Amino acid sequence: MTLAHLLVNLVVSVAAVALTMLATMAYALRTGVQSVIDTVWGLGFVGVAIVSFVTSHVLAEGVLGDGLDARRVIVLALTAIWGVRLGVYIHRRNHGKGEDPRYAALMRKNTGPVVPYVIRKIYWPQGALMWVVSLPVQVAMYETAPLGIVTWIGVAVWVFGFTFESVGDLQLSRFKADPANAGKVMDRGLWAWTRHPNYFGDATVWWGLFLLACSHWAGVLTVVSPIVMTHLLVNWSGKALLERRMARSRGPEYADYLARTSGFLPRPPRRV
Repeated sequence: MTLAHLLVNLVVSVAAVALTMLATMAYALRTGVQSVIDTVWGLGFVGVAIVSFVTSHVLAEGVLGDGLDARRVIVLALTAIWGVRLGVYIHRRNHGKGEDPRYAALMRKNTGPVVPYVIRKIYWPQGALMWVVSLPVQVAMYETAPLGIVTWIGVAVWVFGFTFESVGDLQLSRFKADPANAGKVMDRGLWAWTRHPNYFGDATVWWGLFLLACSHWAGVLTVVSPIVMTHLLVNWSGKALLERRMARSRGPEYADYLARTSGFLPRPPRRV
């Protein structure tokens, strides 16, 4: 690994994330729907992966590039598959529904100019998180070590997480599409094993991508990425926020679901 080249990539990726956030903000201000950032979230990581893939080639010292080509392709493919699926899923889920209540509540609190407010409350924090979480993807592009057992464990962890997340989202979509389930709590399939199979799978994906970067000591330092992503999904914008809203709207049925179902890590449901 050429650390100077990696530093260049880190700077280039900052610019890429900033442009992504600015373009998203411009679109959101024009349409009045800030929740478009949720669709862009996954796609933004795809952009960082592409930029890192191209930059690592441009800075190459030799025909094979500045990192092992096989690893670079694997990391790009896995990031793109995850990000595109998530972006398409969220777009389809939110399309035509207007502003998300979370962002509507946030915007009602603004008493000054809109642009500085949304930068401070939405686009700056989400852009910063995107850059930090993407660090394993960036670092892995510059690693020259052969593919080893840690790499393939990382791929296996990614596959498990991606499958868990995708199946959970599919099960929830089918549940919501049935009018007979209106107002009911989804407690079937993977949702019987964890209250948030999508969030658990999402976090697992990033632990897998982190392992893909662990063929060099610099990659080990990127453990901050899956830690931040897991914290985000469990304690901030994911599980904690959703469960507060569900507890207010679902009543006793949701309380029973909370009592018998794991909050995050999958396990067989309890008998209550």
